[in-house]
Formats: sequence, structure tokens, C-alpha cells
Amino acid sequence: MNNTEKMKEMVGKKVWAVVGATPNSDKVANRIYHCLKDNGYETYVVNPNYEKMDDGSQIYASLADLPKVPDCVDFVVPPGVTMNNLQDMDPKVYPCIWLQPGTYDDEIVKFAEEKGFKTVHEGACVMAYLRTMD
Repeated sequence: MNNTEKMKEMVGKKVWAVVGATPNSDKVANRIYHCLKDNGYETYVVNPNYEKMDDGSQIYASLADLPKVPDCVDFVVPPGVTMNNLQDMDPKVYPCIWLQPGTYDDEIVKFAEEKGFKTVHEGACVMAYLRTMD
């Protein structure tokens, strides 16, 4: 399955977690969170450094704290944070991950794919992809 096919499959999933979003509306992760919500996705934020988003939504400290298991986990964090999360994640629980530009390197992609995650990367921003679907 190529990257485009994986992107199409993942945007068909309706429950997302955005790892790294903050209440700061100047940050890309914040815009990704709002874009997903505005497009009808049930969207949760994972960031241990904050408690509430700018819209009042709860921010969770970890994926394990979410009230629902997301269909897709979108990473908008530095590569080291991405790798730390992936090492702790089970691909049977969180099978689909979306690696935003700047959140990964070749080692992370190789690790994720060898561990069994379905992975979107290669410079693919979910926000940009959703705009192409309008």
C-alpha cells in the first residue's frame, strides 16, 4: 500500500489523537487539531504539559489517559518524543500513525514499520491532505 492509499484510508477513520497539540493558536499542532475537529473528526489532544485547549477541550497526559482509543495517532512533536511514544505503543491497539513533517527521521519510520504500525509520512500533512478533499 503506497503513502497516498494509506492517507486515504486514515482520513476515513473518525477518532484521532493529536500528540503535541497545545492551546497556542500560533502552533501548527493547534491548527491540525482544529482542522480535524472542523472536518467532523472526534479529536483528542495528548500533551503532558497542558490541561485545556483554547476551545476548552481537555488535554490528556498520555494516550493511555484518553477516554477512547483513537483510530489514528497524529504526531506533531520532535523526533525524540515521537520515538519515545512509539516504543511504548502497541500497534495492535494503535495501528495507524501519521507522522507530520519534522516529527520523524529514517530510523523512526523503519522502527514504526518493523514494529507493525501502518505509517503515513513522506512530508504528508493531514491538514494539507484534508484541504485537497474539499
